[in-house]
Amino acid sequence: MPFVEIGSIRLHYLDEGPPDGPPVVFANSLGTDLHLWDAILPLLPAGLRIIRYDKRGHGRSDCPPAPYSMGTLVRDAECLLDHLKVRDCVFVGLSIGGMIAQGLAVKRLDQIRAMVLSNTAAKIGQPAMWDERIAAVQAGRIEALADSICERWFSRAFRDSGQYLPWRRMLASQPAEGYIGCSAAISGTDFYTPTSGLRLPTLGIAGTEDGSTPPDLVRETVELIRGSKFRLIRRAGHLPCVEQPTEYARLLTEFLHDTGHK
Repeated sequence: MPFVEIGSIRLHYLDEGPPDGPPVVFANSLGTDLHLWDAILPLLPAGLRIIRYDKRGHGRSDCPPAPYSMGTLVRDAECLLDHLKVRDCVFVGLSIGGMIAQGLAVKRLDQIRAMVLSNTAAKIGQPAMWDERIAAVQAGRIEALADSICERWFSRAFRDSGQYLPWRRMLASQPAEGYIGCSAAISGTDFYTPTSGLRLPTLGIAGTEDGSTPPDLVRETVELIRGSKFRLIRRAGHLPCVEQPTEYARLLTEFLHDTGHK
């Protein structure tokens, strides 16, 4: 399996498609691994170079002791793209992945030519909320929060169908230390000012049933960037690429065409 050494840790990644294809980089949400994107990839245009990775503390990447900072998570992504010699990618970030996208765009515009901010914000929640969540995970591991998290992640219809269960298992299988570390990174992040200075093609995506980053919060962040576009996916929660993969892939494909990234 492909890994890259970044400082004292190894990040797990997948680099698929033609090496000279237009690069699209995916960064997933808190509590998920790079398989979050599996359903949409076959629906995207042929010829893309698709890069996915497990952020530190998730999936097959190393899990150093918590807490982590957002600057560290941004640097991980930066070092991975440098290792893979990626320039001018479209960076698709969901939730904490969208925060990483914002931080990386501020730092390395040579790496990112356009970005998708999916179910994310410049600031997510308040420190007290994250402190409570961290304490709950420390006391009972992620399993203690799994049901309440899935209520925010997925629409009622998706939960009632039982289709959410593999994703609940993915969530509960993540290292508690990694979840705590990334929660601390989100808690300490406020990108309103730096994101408002960005000038690159940006698509915002929100789900109507998202209990973690409601549509108005996503829209508020996307509108900080002049010329950005905002799209709403109905009957979807915090992970619309899981609940509505066809619509998600359609919006992403449209954005790739609009930005000439094909």
